[in-house]
Amino acid sequence: MSILKDILYKVAIESVTGSTEIVINQLHFDSRKIEANDVFVAIRGTISDGHDFIEKAIGLGATAVICDTLPENLINGITYVCVKDTNAALAFMAANFYGDPSQKLKLIGITGTNGKTTIASLLYQLFKKAGFKVGLLSTVKILVDEIEHKATHTTPDSITINYFLNEMIEAGVEYCFMEVSSHGIHQKRTEGLHFRGGIFTNLSHDHLDYHPTFAEYRDVKKSFFDHLPNSAFALTNSDDKNGPVMLQNTTARKLTYALKTYADYKAQILENQLSGLLLKINGNEVWVKLIGTFNAYNLLAIYGTAVELGLDGFEVLRLMSELESVSGRFQYIVSNANITAIVDYAHTPDALENVLNTINDVRTNNEQLITVVGCGGNRDTAKRPVMANIATELSDKVILTSDNPRNEEPEAIIQEMEKGVQTQNFKKVLSITDRFQAIKTACQLAQPNDIILIAGKGHETYQEIKGVRHDFDDMKNVKEILDQLLK
Repeated sequence: MSILKDILYKVAIESVTGSTEIVINQLHFDSRKIEANDVFVAIRGTISDGHDFIEKAIGLGATAVICDTLPENLINGITYVCVKDTNAALAFMAANFYGDPSQKLKLIGITGTNGKTTIASLLYQLFKKAGFKVGLLSTVKILVDEIEHKATHTTPDSITINYFLNEMIEAGVEYCFMEVSSHGIHQKRTEGLHFRGGIFTNLSHDHLDYHPTFAEYRDVKKSFFDHLPNSAFALTNSDDKNGPVMLQNTTARKLTYALKTYADYKAQILENQLSGLLLKINGNEVWVKLIGTFNAYNLLAIYGTAVELGLDGFEVLRLMSELESVSGRFQYIVSNANITAIVDYAHTPDALENVLNTINDVRTNNEQLITVVGCGGNRDTAKRPVMANIATELSDKVILTSDNPRNEEPEAIIQEMEKGVQTQNFKKVLSITDRFQAIKTACQLAQPNDIILIAGKGHETYQEIKGVRHDFDDMKNVKEILDQLLK
């Protein structure tokens, strides 16, 4: 339990009606979770407005309401706190409620379009191997040292973030690596958190269903670095044209990594094979089990971060050589018929192009590359034809299929993708709405030594159709299909 006035520390308050000396039990922004003596924070979301549920929250036992517009009818005995921004208020209140846990460990935020999950997950792996207790807040999962919890968003809500950071403190965690999405930054979920470092990966076409322009998407990412304290470091990819932009106004210590340009942390790719990469990082060679140029960037960011956090550079290289690929990120199997199947989360044009270029860099061209790809429903529609064009330009055969259609008709999504296929590539393309059948067809088309890429869903173990999540795991399905074909 806490006193309301104590958890309002740092909140920009416009007015208060009632007492802030009241004892409160829990903090919620979902009215359905309210119980006696809780605080309800009314958040304006993209689908619903928490202000419409204030009466319901009070009826369930809320004794205090945080809002940006006071209700017309104020109820006696209820405290109403009118604030400038309820999203920011929730973030500060959550941090205060859980005792400001981000101050008590070393929290590193990773932002950018691609690579966030890989970098966060591999940093977790590396620091665990180095003997530390470590936390992870990622798209794939939340880890409190070795205890795993399910993740529902790339960047969880402020209450969830601070709850798990507090759990980490109680478990003795020293370092936490956290994915920071543009949605999370824009919705102030990271307000009130104390970061010891920030990493920028890259910026490409994504989330333009949420952000009206690419410039806003970029500037939201930049605002994360703008708010880093001068005690933190800001590590950016200087090969990305938006990398230097991230550092323009930060007071944090500015650091860079690159493959092509001068940087504090510089790497060369000496060998790139399906079995791994041989890299030269700041003059020292290391063999790693991950492949592709995009992973060279990810590993360079990991190396720089570990060194900045005080680990010995040679020890970091040794630990990097032991790192295993992240679930759904260029995860591959080779069947008994010598067919290679790769599952990757690539769901943006840039990510798909990176993965296909990586495969093309290491293949012999004596085999077929068959790509299975779809696009999500109720998301940025402009990337659909672009992704189909990339897939057909860089593959021998392409099967356009369903991803997570959500509330859209999958056939309509596929038709939009088909518009991006150039005339000379028509003969390469099949359209199969059912994702399982699309994967099965790719396996049936494949000959020994061929490569199948299944893109878009990666680690996800479900397919979302008309608001319902159905069990669906790309890696599990392709394994089973390839095994069946041998019988």
